[in-house]
Amino acid sequence: MTNHSETTGPFQKGEIAYEGLGPEHQVTLRTPAELADALPYLLGYRPEDSIVLVALHDRGGRGRFGGRARLGIPVSRDDWPSAARQLAHGLIAGSERRGVKPEQIVAFLCQEPAPGETGEEIMRRLRPLAQKLRTECGRLDVPVIEALCISGGRFWSYCCPNEGCCPDAGLPMGLPGTSVLAAAAAYAGVQVRGSLKELRSRLLPCETSAARSQETALDAAGRALMPRILDEASRAAVAEETLALAENLIRRFADAPAGAAAAADLRDDRLLRDEEAASLILGLQDRTTRDRAAEWMEGDEAVPALRLWRALARRCVGSYGEYAAAPLTLVGWVAWSAGDGLEAREALAMALGADPDYLFAHLLHQACNEGLDPESVRRCLRAEREQRTRSAEDGAEDSSASASADASPRRRRSRVSEPDANLPGTERTRPATSRTDGVRPAPPRASAGRTHPRNVTKGLGPGRGRDATGSRGTGKGRDATGGGVPRKGGDRGTATDPRCDVLGKPTSPRTTHEHECGDA
Repeated sequence: MTNHSETTGPFQKGEIAYEGLGPEHQVTLRTPAELADALPYLLGYRPEDSIVLVALHDRGGRGRFGGRARLGIPVSRDDWPSAARQLAHGLIAGSERRGVKPEQIVAFLCQEPAPGETGEEIMRRLRPLAQKLRTECGRLDVPVIEALCISGGRFWSYCCPNEGCCPDAGLPMGLPGTSVLAAAAAYAGVQVRGSLKELRSRLLPCETSAARSQETALDAAGRALMPRILDEASRAAVAEETLALAENLIRRFADAPAGAAAAADLRDDRLLRDEEAASLILGLQDRTTRDRAAEWMEGDEAVPALRLWRALARRCVGSYGEYAAAPLTLVGWVAWSAGDGLEAREALAMALGADPDYLFAHLLHQACNEGLDPESVRRCLRAEREQRTRSAEDGAEDSSASASADASPRRRRSRVSEPDANLPGTERTRPATSRTDGVRPAPPRASAGRTHPRNVTKGLGPGRGRDATGSRGTGKGRDATGGGVPRKGGDRGTATDPRCDVLGKPTSPRTTHEHECGDA
């Protein structure tokens, strides 16, 4: 497609097969216009301010779409080389880990013009970035056969030098929903969401007049709960209270079925009182509590739990933006478990934006990007729940047996004479085992140092908030588990996190807007 009249590489027919709708709905793309129109269907949403790379694999002389990788366009041109290198390496290395290195790549640069700017000016400004993408992919022996700029309802090719088919003014995009691919998608029941901006808006803190009352409730919850969370004697009780409240709210949300996204979010916000949201947000800062909350991940529990975690993320207002890492990670986990990789990646990226050191979000983000099956994590969480249930049942049986043992000797003493205290062995007539006095075994305590550090290192006030642009703030001074009293030397707690055995070791932080998808 380099010259749009010739084909280079292994795809001699100049065609790319899109099978994202299933083999029975295969669509063949032959022109740059069809490629540009296909982008939202490749990603599942309409990208904005994005670099997108799409892998192509050879199948019988025709290209087949493979993995995709997206990255927000860096504002500074100085960051373009590293962004191009990161994205090219991430896509190609990820494809190799899945067993197939791509033969070729298609690149897209998407950015809407600012007021007073034209699409052609965007195209010219981004040309150096397109060249860096082609160079970085070429260094890894995977050529970019097409690079398109999409802006202002038009598209341009950076690869075709033919003015006849690719004029400087660009070519108009087709009307949305009028292409063959759009018709096939509609027939197959595939829907393209709006932009990532619209998706993120469901998870961003509310900025209405109600935000002030929610922040006041968070302040009050911090003063009431943090001393108890820091106290070993009361920490387990706080965890049980938090989980009981969450379970009640999940039932409340389940009784109010969800509808359209915007209307459903407003209704969910009305279902959640400020004090309830504050108590849950503070309680979920404990790693053990958060892990148990992650068990609401499937069946009838998943949808209302997902709605609750979204609502909590929207309640992390003002200077409590950093606290959103826990509910955002739960949003990402439940969405991934339910098969919604798009919302999962965005929620986990936002969690890492709120707290770059949040280990659970790191591990899930890595696993989701690698295309791993969430069933391995589900099995781990199911096993933890079953073990906890068995322990509680065993504890109840032990308590009952102890109570019976205590009562039985008293009945015998009423019928027989007391043994002589001076007889040998009398001191051994009482059972040697300790008594429980009917008290149920205490629930597993959270590991020492698992409570949230923000209020430890900064008094009882909130952590960092959002920056002036409205994006999540980045938190410092936390341990990598997303909870715990800060330790000297930056103890990451990796060995104690049950996810490590399932998902592997955390990697270095990825740019928060990047994600990869599996083959179409």
